[in-house]
Amino acid sequence: MKSRFYAYNFGIPLLCAAVVFLMFDMTNIDIAFSNLLFDPLTNTFPLDKIHFFEKLTHKWARIIPNWTAEIALIGAMLSFVWPLVKPQKHPRLGGFLERCKVAPVLRFAADHRRDFLFVVVAFAVCTGVIHFLKAHTSVYCPIETTLYGGKMPHIEWYNNFQLFHEAGEGRCWPGGHASGGFTMLALYFVARRYQWRFSSALLWGSLLLGFVYGTTRVLQGWHYMSHTFWAGIFVWLACLLTALAFYGRARLELLVLSKRERKVFGAQPEASL
Repeated sequence: MKSRFYAYNFGIPLLCAAVVFLMFDMTNIDIAFSNLLFDPLTNTFPLDKIHFFEKLTHKWARIIPNWTAEIALIGAMLSFVWPLVKPQKHPRLGGFLERCKVAPVLRFAADHRRDFLFVVVAFAVCTGVIHFLKAHTSVYCPIETTLYGGKMPHIEWYNNFQLFHEAGEGRCWPGGHASGGFTMLALYFVARRYQWRFSSALLWGSLLLGFVYGTTRVLQGWHYMSHTFWAGIFVWLACLLTALAFYGRARLELLVLSKRERKVFGAQPEASL
């Protein structure tokens, strides 16, 4: 069971990394695909000039991961309030919070403190990993390179990787916008902790969101397609390692149960922090 968990959760992403590296980084598929989107007559990527497309797919799209992170942060902070209230010792305060309908929210936050903290930390770790890779590879976006009317040279990430210091000013690999969508994978691990039967929907929904975010930027000339795949791989690994630190392997590998099965087997979440 243990080996299967690691083979599935680490093996598949690493296999995908090898495939992406060989299929995209070692060939010209990325460039060939971007060439189809580039208009040599105007020397532009046409979709990059459409203001509404930019707003819809780049600016407004950030709302989903941003709001998720903000809700998790607020929940994490509120989770410390109810234990401080101590309604047993302060019944009047507890009664006031009950009448204001605030007590259920505070109790929920306290019961799920570990989950709120996990989402906050997972988002931070994912963001940190992506920013580290961007700074230490210094890859410029297609639209910035001489291939598509820009001034910077086209460089593959593995030719410019620097482990201990920044490699330059380029910030295009892996896809940052795609990683914003992929960070929603953190919710999948929360669902796995509770054996929620819709956890697979969260998994595929988060992957789809990341691919949509990344693909729209490819269409605008601001990323190559492989940048999206790399973002998904690194975000998955970052979320997985963070989930293992917060929940442990045993909790994450439990079988997903239906609502009826949960009643039969009496599945209960572990205590919060």
